[in-house]
Order: sequence, then C-alpha cells, then structure tokens
Amino acid sequence: MSVWDSLVGQRAVVETLTPAAAGRGMNHSWLFTGPPGSGRSNAAVAFAAALQCESEPPGCGTCHSCRTVLAGSHADVSLIRTDKLSIGVDEVRDLVRRAALAPVGNRWQVLIVEDADRLTDQACNALLKAIEEPTDRTVWMLCAPTVEDVLQTIRSRCRLVTLSTPTPEAVADFLVRTAEVSPSVAAYAARYSQGHIGRARALAKDDATRGRRRDVVAFPVRLTTLGSCLDAARNLYDMAAEEAKGITDDLDSREKGDLDSSYGVVERGRRPREYAPALAALERGQKTRAKRRVLDVVDRGLMDLVSVYRDAIVLGTGAGTALVNEEARTDLDRLVRVTTPESNLRRVEAIFTARKQMLEFNVPAMLALEAMMVALRLPEGSRP
Repeated sequence: MSVWDSLVGQRAVVETLTPAAAGRGMNHSWLFTGPPGSGRSNAAVAFAAALQCESEPPGCGTCHSCRTVLAGSHADVSLIRTDKLSIGVDEVRDLVRRAALAPVGNRWQVLIVEDADRLTDQACNALLKAIEEPTDRTVWMLCAPTVEDVLQTIRSRCRLVTLSTPTPEAVADFLVRTAEVSPSVAAYAARYSQGHIGRARALAKDDATRGRRRDVVAFPVRLTTLGSCLDAARNLYDMAAEEAKGITDDLDSREKGDLDSSYGVVERGRRPREYAPALAALERGQKTRAKRRVLDVVDRGLMDLVSVYRDAIVLGTGAGTALVNEEARTDLDRLVRVTTPESNLRRVEAIFTARKQMLEFNVPAMLALEAMMVALRLPEGSRP
C-alpha cells in the first residue's frame, strides 16, 4: 500500500509527483486539473501525504504522517472543501494566515484548495498575493477542471499536473480491490460512470443510484410531445432533489445539534443572545449547500443524457466504438432511426448549454431543464 494507490489510471501523474516529493523538481505552488471524477483532490492529498512522509521513498501510506494526512487530521495540511456556489475571500484569508505559520513538524505547511474554480474575484486576489510571495516551507495546491478555470496570474505561478479520464478497465480493477464487488458489477459501474470514480463507486454499491440512472437514460426516446418534455424536466429535477435531500438532511441535523451543543441550548431552555444570528447564518449556509447539491446531481443526470446521444451518434455513423449504454440497445436503435448524427450533436450542444446556464449563470434549474428537454424533442410523428 502507498499513498498513490487511490489514483486510478494516473501513472504519469504519479511519476511526476514521486520525485517532487523526494525534492527533485519541487515547486511552492501546484495546479491539479482534470475532468470531474478523475481524482484531482485525491492526487493533491496523496502528494501532501508524500511530502509529510517519514519514510524513504516518500509516500509509504503506513507511517503516522501519511495516515493522518489521508484521514484529514494532520496539523500541517489544511484543505478548503466547499458545498457552496463559491469560495469567498474570508475563507481564503483564513487559509493565507495559516500559510504564514511555520509548520508544526519539520517538513511542509501544505494548503489545498479543492475547488479553485469557485474562487470569487476577491478570493483570487487574496490568494495571488500569498502565492507570489510564499513563505519558506509552504506549498499551495489548487484543484480545478481546466487551467482556464483559474485566474491567469495564479496559474502562471503554479506547476501544472494534468489528470486524465481513467479507462473503464482501470476503474473496474479499482472497484474490485476497494469496494468489494464482483468483477461483473465493477465492469458495469465502470462503463456507466464514464471515468468518474465517485460515480462508479455509487453505481457499484447502491441500487437506488442504478435505478435513477436507468430512468434518466430512458428519457430521450420518450421526448415526443411538449408535455412529455416538460414532464421529463420535472422528473429529472425531482429525482435530483430527492437524492440531494437524502445527503443533506443528515448533515444539516448534525450541524444543528453541534450548534445547539456549542451554545448550551436544550430543547426548551433559554437561548443566548448570540444563538439566533448563528442559527440564521447556519441555515443560510445549509440552503446554499442544498442548492449546490441539487445542481451537482442534475449535472450527473445531464452527463448520462449525453452518453445516450453519444451512443446514438456512434451507431448512426458506424464508428465501431464501444457503447456506454449497451443494455439500452433497443432504445438506441429507435433513436437512430428517427434522428441523424447531426441532430444528435445539436442535442448534445443543448445539454451543455443548459449545464452552463445553471452552473455559471445561475438560471433556475427547472427553467433551464425545460428549455433543454424541448430542444431534445424528437421529430414530429415519432412515438415511443
């Protein structure tokens, strides 16, 4: 076992980071990029563990430093992970203050920003100053989907590490080793996840996740009328909201309990004056987090829709490439009969337009989904 074992299909990345952890080619700031689910933050955390490792070569995965970094409890490794729509300047300033401190141990002070693409303009400016004038033994690690998602003046000061989408074979092997599932289930989840490690794990372990995906990939052949398009938009949103609610409700309850405990609040007891504003701030944060969770789940559904039209294009052009949704071959054959590869490319474009509207321009999700589903509508005369 080593700290690199969690990086699936990223041999080139490991070959870059391993010598750097040993002091060859080390830099004070790093930018990890790659498609969603490729393991950007996992790579950053693994690198942080190797930098703190007490063994030679670094990255053993078993020493105290490696284990505490991987568990998120190392005193010299700080990580910003947000469920909000953006990372504000106050959070970054707090991280910058920690960056100015000397490490508790004798190695590095490591600061990881998991969603650097969500930094506000003010937060970027605060971070830029710290990266331009780094303190001794301080390492910054930023994670983002692409280099274009990070301010140019920041990325120009970082060493770039680019992760690739893992192959289905690599994902399946990882699931067999770590998720305790059969090779057949692992292969199924790896193919449907399209290289997204977290998604693959959920598909391998959770029947409800597999059921929701089957419902989503069945939408395209049913989009024959305006009413069916609007119904599909509502169903997709409702499925996402239900899944997100299952994730956030338990977390919200624990946070509320922690807040009550910290202020000494009991069920019918008196509440300190400071409790009401703290509760209001918590509820605002939870509302923002819930919205982001819904958008994240909707986004996964959109990528599942893209895979259907991708398969239809493959069949329509005779490209001979393996299908993602082989089990839906009957629906795919029908989709090919009533559409063309060019029209399906336009449908893929409509999906990405809706995605951009929701994630970047804050368009209400239902409005964007309804417009998208209408754009996906099959030609007149098509029937399920």
